[in-house]
Amino acid sequence: MDGKATPTRTRLERGRSALGPALELVHTGRAPTRAVLTAELGVTRATAGAVAAELEALGLIRVDSRPGAAAGSQGRPSHRLSVAEEGPVALAAQIHADGFRVALVGLGGRIVATAPTRGTATADPAQVLGEVVEAGAALLRAGGHRCVGVGLAVPSAIAEPEGTALNPLHLAWPAGAPVREIFAERVRAAGLAGPALTGNDVNLAALAEHRHGAGRGAQHLLCVATGHRGVGGALVLDGRLHSGSSGLALEVGHLTVNPEGRPCYCGSKGCLDVEADPLAFLTAAGRAPGPEVSLLKQSSDLLRAEYADPSVRGAAEELIDRLGLGLAGLVNILNPDRIILGGLHRELLAADPERLRAVVADRSLWGRSGGVPILACTLDHNSLVGAAELAWQPVLDDPLGALSRSGG
Repeated sequence: MDGKATPTRTRLERGRSALGPALELVHTGRAPTRAVLTAELGVTRATAGAVAAELEALGLIRVDSRPGAAAGSQGRPSHRLSVAEEGPVALAAQIHADGFRVALVGLGGRIVATAPTRGTATADPAQVLGEVVEAGAALLRAGGHRCVGVGLAVPSAIAEPEGTALNPLHLAWPAGAPVREIFAERVRAAGLAGPALTGNDVNLAALAEHRHGAGRGAQHLLCVATGHRGVGGALVLDGRLHSGSSGLALEVGHLTVNPEGRPCYCGSKGCLDVEADPLAFLTAAGRAPGPEVSLLKQSSDLLRAEYADPSVRGAAEELIDRLGLGLAGLVNILNPDRIILGGLHRELLAADPERLRAVVADRSLWGRSGGVPILACTLDHNSLVGAAELAWQPVLDDPLGALSRSGG
């Protein structure tokens, strides 16, 4: 060897810092071809080719060997880029009042495999988290996939940097439960590769929707959603979750929307959390909740199947008005360029979109002149996908380093 670097090696070294940005562009669908990748990265075609080849060698993306052009386009055909379907996965888990679900999620937000919803979340976080990790490890073994990390979505505000669940009201867990510490210990004990990360379920839903769903392209994205119980919110600014100084920003569930309303678990009354969640809808419709399926499914099914019933329609209008009041206040404070709604709120929007938009416009300072778009979330399991995004983020930041640390 004469010590001289080959042209390909030189290009790769120049573009090595672009590996993460390039992977994120393919991951979020913003670089479907090598030509787009070249333009987005602001590098030469040769450097972009070297970067794409390295990501392909790492098993993260696929570069089509036969360049093609879109119908009617002009110019030189470009190689198509896509995430590697047989590449590594993140293990994702979501805990809610009715149990938990685990899934394997690849790049691109693609759910590779899921296990059925399990059990009821008991009051012991260590027991529940142990069962979550056990189910996830079994799913990984069954698929034989390489794992880059593990992410967990929890229906509670997660304080940073400690990773404690401050208000897991609907799980009956003790306030301040050290969820991240327990989860990481269970993951290590199971011998799973990669970091173990945790976050609030609606925050993670918003992150997933921003990268892969209804929030794609928004600069200031507000997400409001019901879980199986309660209401949560999240804000994504320029592609990053805004979590505040200690992870506790946007506790929208405790906005007062009915001063004379129902008592809330937080000690107040008339909060969005108890005025616009699945239990509130069933109660307003005069329907007793049953134990067979989750409250979210019961309320969504009722809204879809019996909207013509005056009691159901009246309950829907009541919740839409409460939700609209809360959204208007958030619009006044945050000035988002897009609002997306999940859970039961997605169904309420579908049932009467004009009513909800009218309430927000009437109550917000800029509603009549600006008209903030209000859209439905489009990912069916967005909190799970968001939990996987947590685990994928170190790989997006540093593909070579993260895969070497996780044994890839």
